[in-house]
Amino acid sequence: MRISIAQALASTALVLASTLTLAQQPSAANPKDTEVWEPVPKVVTPGAADSQPPSDAIVLFDGKNLDEWVSAQDKTPAKWLVADGVMTVVKAPGVGNIETKRTFRNFQLHVEWKIPADVTGSDQARGNSGVFLASTGPGDAGYELQVLDSYNNKTYPNGQAGSIYKQGIPLVNPNRKPGEWQSYDVVWTAPVFNDDGSLKSPAFVTVFFNGVLVQNHFELKGQTLYIGKPFYKKYDTAPIKLQAHGDKSEPISFRNIWVRELP
Repeated sequence: MRISIAQALASTALVLASTLTLAQQPSAANPKDTEVWEPVPKVVTPGAADSQPPSDAIVLFDGKNLDEWVSAQDKTPAKWLVADGVMTVVKAPGVGNIETKRTFRNFQLHVEWKIPADVTGSDQARGNSGVFLASTGPGDAGYELQVLDSYNNKTYPNGQAGSIYKQGIPLVNPNRKPGEWQSYDVVWTAPVFNDDGSLKSPAFVTVFFNGVLVQNHFELKGQTLYIGKPFYKKYDTAPIKLQAHGDKSEPISFRNIWVRELP
């Protein structure tokens, strides 16, 4: 029986298709081929509650003293008030911001804060403070996660609580009312710089505010500024800073602050 050229080509194509199908099918693999046994993650004991420090955390404030903190202005001992397990901002002249003695690069941070129940003022002059995830100089130099009473208090959205100040508007507003404790859980990825000081990779931040996601791997454009456009300035590691804002409202309080260093 004679086979036409078309039949021969069709037969060849069928053989090639069958061969490719067989080649794409997984072989009789051993499940151990995809098991990775080293390195074994180290064991970390979680806190009794999710807000409590795990076993590998550095406790920055446990309600007892300010031994882990100094004045951000002159590195002298921090002068904020500690009483009843909390520390409260002191707005008196010459006191100012405080920052950690230690410096950090990438980390997980937990911090709790409270707007006083009798808070007065409005807009940015109502319980204003900030958590600077990297303090790169005196004053308010660095990268600020805003603290403010944003419970029925109108202000610009990129300056309300949970914002990356003047850059990242929070996804939602989960503020509790004044007099109740609030919490931030933060994952900070520091910017990386080339040897010449130019930016290699930007900073990113993820923030949970009272357990609610408000910043989802947000890319920062540089340091957070009150006036002007953000920019990056080379640094290696930096302290974490808490702000003593100069508004006239009643001072806020902090408690239960801890950090876990990340690769």
